[in-house]
Amino acid sequence: MLLGSSKHVSSGTLKNAYDRRAMLIGGLQAAVGILLAGRVAWISLAQNKKYTLASESNRVNLTLISPRRGAILDRNGAPIAANRADFRVDLIPDRLVDTDRTLGELGRLLKLSDVRIKDLRDKLDKARGFQPVEVAAGLDWDSFAAISVRLPDLPGVLAQRSFSRWYPTGPSVGHLIGYVGPASAEDYEKERNPLLVTPGFKIGKDGLEKRFEKVLRGTPGARRVEVTASGKVVRDLDMREDSPGQPLHLAINAPLQDFAARRLGVESGSVVVMDCLTGDILAMASMPSYDPNSFSDGIGRIEWKMLSEDDHVPLRNKVLRGLYPPGSTVKPMVALSFLEAGLDPDESVFCGGGLRVGNRVFGCWNRKGHGQVNMAKGIYQSCDVYFYHFAQRIGMDPIAAMARRLGLGQKFDLPVVGQSYGTVPDAAWKMRKYNKPWAVFDTVNATIGQGYMLVNPLQQAVMAARIASGKQLQPRLLLDRKAPSTPSMGFNPEHLAYVHKAMFDVVNGPGTAGKARLPFPDIQISGKTGTAQVVGLHLSNGKSGPWKYRDHGHFISFAPFDNPRYACAVVIEHGGGSSAAYPIARDVMTFLFDPAKAMQVLLEMEAGWGGTPQQRMTTRYSVYEARYGSSAPKPAEENPVQSADAAAEAASARPQPEQTEAAAPRTEDSDPAPAPSSTAAPAPSANAPQ
Repeated sequence: MLLGSSKHVSSGTLKNAYDRRAMLIGGLQAAVGILLAGRVAWISLAQNKKYTLASESNRVNLTLISPRRGAILDRNGAPIAANRADFRVDLIPDRLVDTDRTLGELGRLLKLSDVRIKDLRDKLDKARGFQPVEVAAGLDWDSFAAISVRLPDLPGVLAQRSFSRWYPTGPSVGHLIGYVGPASAEDYEKERNPLLVTPGFKIGKDGLEKRFEKVLRGTPGARRVEVTASGKVVRDLDMREDSPGQPLHLAINAPLQDFAARRLGVESGSVVVMDCLTGDILAMASMPSYDPNSFSDGIGRIEWKMLSEDDHVPLRNKVLRGLYPPGSTVKPMVALSFLEAGLDPDESVFCGGGLRVGNRVFGCWNRKGHGQVNMAKGIYQSCDVYFYHFAQRIGMDPIAAMARRLGLGQKFDLPVVGQSYGTVPDAAWKMRKYNKPWAVFDTVNATIGQGYMLVNPLQQAVMAARIASGKQLQPRLLLDRKAPSTPSMGFNPEHLAYVHKAMFDVVNGPGTAGKARLPFPDIQISGKTGTAQVVGLHLSNGKSGPWKYRDHGHFISFAPFDNPRYACAVVIEHGGGSSAAYPIARDVMTFLFDPAKAMQVLLEMEAGWGGTPQQRMTTRYSVYEARYGSSAPKPAEENPVQSADAAAEAASARPQPEQTEAAAPRTEDSDPAPAPSSTAAPAPSANAPQ
């Protein structure tokens, strides 16, 4: 054997090596087999339910069905907010593949304008994940079918039949009812509910729709359908119907609400009507307003620009958020405080056009003077000098106490989003606010409803109702057929009758509102005018010039005079005086006793105004769309109505500028009464209002 030769390998050695490798490989294969078998057993046995469900979810699509919102009904069951079956198309942002192509195809099929397409892009930019974006609702069958047959080529587009919120009278109830809209990302963060991202589902965004969201919402339904891998529906498997929300019954009289809103016409103002027996609010109109029907899919560029540029502030609820000096409408209240303080109503003072107090002269609105004036004449002729003179004797504290007793400066227990409740000033209030003592001119200002005194229209209506009834009525917005137990205000009946008669003479005697007389020989209205200064005489005389410099016009009233059933307050912003307010109160009261007669007058007026509020808004929208098109800026607010309310709240919380002199009283309108009509009207019912 040679040195360095390789080790000899026999055939036996090779065989043994092969057997060891085979055993190793076989062992590994067996181990893998055991693992695979174990995994199969784990999946098929232990996780059978999980994968069965996963398989089922691929085959079956389960979707929520948006519940129908509860209807909002008036006192007679007429719908103020209802649901209407329609066809709709939505976009699901996370499912979109080619946004530009999809929007282009939808625009072509649905004939969407460039502005509408741009609004959709704005909403898609804000939307998150599966939060649906409404493209169109209320589609006709042809448009809906055209979208439906193209759904396989339009990923992210959802076409379905559903129910949409519908407000029959549109802007007439905007501020009263509010509106609904898609839930925002912030809403979903607060309430992790899959219903909020269900296409077609909307939540209350303002007003009663927001306040009673949980009541009106209802319970969603569900639908199970078998689908192909591409998502095409093969067949329905199961359906669970939704449960509608509960209806909400209001004390509002819907026809009256619509009439009051429409009768405000092109003015900026409000009307409140109350039942003098129960305190029920029969109408609470603030105009101009927004159309809740158009707000339901989110405010667009054109509508935002149109509303935000309107100096009449259509997004603010003037009934609850508007604060105004009440002007001479407080004089019946002041007279009651005088009577309770022991003043003889026949005691008089001479009015020569002003009153000297110390080294200053406080003027009356009638620079020629009213001559000798007692309490009744002071009310029906609205003589400032009478109230200047006797307020100094009585003092401000009894006047302020009476104002609060009648509802001024009060925040009422109502199911509303918010109220601004104003100011009833007195010596203690001024010391807290400005750390200064009460002055003579403060009494002068407050006595004629100027200076620091601020009220909202609802408070004025409550004041009128309490004076009319002598009862401590509380305003009620929700319907309750059970008559409330209302305590007496504790007024001496003779005092109340005296003030009633003086307010009767404001309209039906030698007073300042003869043209407020009702067109019925057997039904009389009592009232009180008020003109509130907005700016000083150095800027405007209050009746002409720039709109924002004109005086506010007020009128409070009740009817019938001899058996008060209804109380009404009308406030017209910058109307130039009370003559802008009392014709509206007259027509609203006329509607309560003879709707046909009142509607005839309204239709003639609307022909000159350019139609109903909806028609005027449509015309204005067309003008803005033609002028600005898609160049209009995107909405600056997610919820513009809420922002307007917040701005009004902030404004009411700001300190009022300190008053350093007497306010110059504005001229009260003095219109002669028209000849009475020979047409009789039906007597008011003794039962609940219609």
